Amino acid sequence: MLTEQEQQAIGEELRHYPQPRAAVSEALKIVQRHRGWVSDESVRDIGAALDLTPAEVDSVATFYSMIFRRPVGRHVILICDSVSCWIMGANPLQAHLAATLGIQPGATTADGRFTLLPCACLGACDRAPALMIDDDLHVDLTLEKLGELLEKYA
Repeated sequence: MLTEQEQQAIGEELRHYPQPRAAVSEALKIVQRHRGWVSDESVRDIGAALDLTPAEVDSVATFYSMIFRRPVGRHVILICDSVSCWIMGANPLQAHLAATLGIQPGATTADGRFTLLPCACLGACDRAPALMIDDDLHVDLTLEKLGELLEKYA
């Protein structure tokens, strides 16, 4: 069941759109902001709020890589694996992160601190390689910078 806060925030978003279905992505982001991810129950509740089927809501949720359909860590690391980042050394960075965290891409650390996810592009090709931790973009990365960066998210 959607919380009162989630319902209010979704109601606010609905005022910006001529059709309720246009607010699906915003409703998903609202629930994710409050819960950390979007469960099947949340998909059904969003559908009911917007007069959509769960399948219609889920099709939007699974289209966007930034909507998490399963639990994630307290901090989500999105490492860019686009051509620009790959050329500038993203693969060694990803391997170093995986080794340091003790997980493979797509997994969450045992303590629930980090989830490591590759992503197609972060829009920072001119400052590659890049990654995001939560909503923070980090660019011009090196192996040396990664250790310092992880400490900030302890």
